[in-house]
Amino acid sequence: MARDGTGRGGARVGAGRKKKALTDRINDGGTAMVLDLPEPSEMSGEEMPPVKDYLKAKQKSGKSFCAAEVYEETWKWLRERGCDRLVNIQLVEQYAVSVSRWIQCEECISEYGFLAKHPTTGNAIASPYVSMSQQYMKQVNQIWYQIYQVVKENCSVEWQGSTPQDDVMERLLRARNGGM
Repeated sequence: MARDGTGRGGARVGAGRKKKALTDRINDGGTAMVLDLPEPSEMSGEEMPPVKDYLKAKQKSGKSFCAAEVYEETWKWLRERGCDRLVNIQLVEQYAVSVSRWIQCEECISEYGFLAKHPTTGNAIASPYVSMSQQYMKQVNQIWYQIYQVVKENCSVEWQGSTPQDDVMERLLRARNGGM
């Protein structure tokens, strides 16, 4: 600790050996601490938490907001792996909104192109939708890695098949064809 109160030096964030997946630890014959959550005292019988209204909101452009569908798909995928209680609902909601916004940006790029008109000079500039799309895709990936890390560390069975992250591009292509 320096005199001005700032911490300097030390281990870098992300340094060190990466954690092994739970299935790898089990297959290697090692012991793995499995988190047993206590059962809730009163079961409500809901398969999935209700979808919030802002995930279903009508957009200014008049197009539908597909965040509710992404939320449902992601939640079902987590439930199939038994990790639905381990991932925060807000994280899944953030993922769904970010995917939907990314799709909206990509639709705008398809509709308006890669170039835009500068508001004062009238010269051609790069479309703002391109940089917004890149930022949303970065956000989607960061949130997905957080969700996937929880599943990787806590799922005791390996699975085959697609993930909701794999379906993002398919969803974009369906949206371009009008088949949401």
